[in-house]
Amino acid sequence: MAKILDGRTAAAQVRSEVASVVAGLRERGVPVRLDVILVGDDPASITYVASKERDSEEVGIESRVHRFSAGVSQKELSGLVGRLNEDTAVSGFFIQLPLPEELDSMPLISSITPAKDVDGLSPESAGRLAVGLPSLLPCTPHGVIQLLKRNGIDLSGREAVVVGRSNLVGKPLAQLLLRENATVTVCHSRTRGLPEVTRRADILVVAAGKREMIGAEHVGEGAVVVDVGIHRKEDGGLVGDVRFDEVDQRASWISPVPGGVGPMTRAMLLHNTVVAARMSLGS
Repeated sequence: MAKILDGRTAAAQVRSEVASVVAGLRERGVPVRLDVILVGDDPASITYVASKERDSEEVGIESRVHRFSAGVSQKELSGLVGRLNEDTAVSGFFIQLPLPEELDSMPLISSITPAKDVDGLSPESAGRLAVGLPSLLPCTPHGVIQLLKRNGIDLSGREAVVVGRSNLVGKPLAQLLLRENATVTVCHSRTRGLPEVTRRADILVVAAGKREMIGAEHVGEGAVVVDVGIHRKEDGGLVGDVRFDEVDQRASWISPVPGGVGPMTRAMLLHNTVVAARMSLGS
């Protein structure tokens, strides 16, 4: 039976570290503020933003939410992004996705200045990550790396396989694993012989967005398995991209759903906010 990669414990460590930095900045008269742009009434988005407000309050970060109806114009949102970029009181901000289909998120995300891009999702932030320049890192991929490192799992020289090639997780995670000196393979829907590829992995990260697609046949004995997926079951419970009960018997470590990567994503947003605040001071 595998050991558990406990995201709740690791996230609590990150929040404690963030709170200490925020307190130090406050002593210097430097406020730390996280703004969110929320459009429409999607229940999942509303719940998620509320959780980020609570997280911010816990660590002493001021949080402001800019709420709009689904009928808001692209121009109005673009104007707000420009104002938040220029507002020195705002340490960082992000746009809660998805936006209503009438709106185009990419031009808005692209116009967020990299120094305030706490989601780490703009094309410029992605480019800086790819070429090794300092940048705010995307929260979920960075959370995966921190979850592994805070459990003492060495990545250098290990063979890592990432299942999924999204801009949100798969691609930036591959870059971060390379930065940690892992040897990286990225798999996707066109990968031939997926089980043969994934069984080679010392570190297997599954971010395909397909419910319980990875089973025991995909996992080598003793592999470390990180499940980034999250799906709602018919009974209201949550599962990931990995068939936990099967893989638990073969892996050395495994992240649960819920309680694995999810808490780390939220914690790394707070981390990025204080990094942005310190960057604004040149420190």
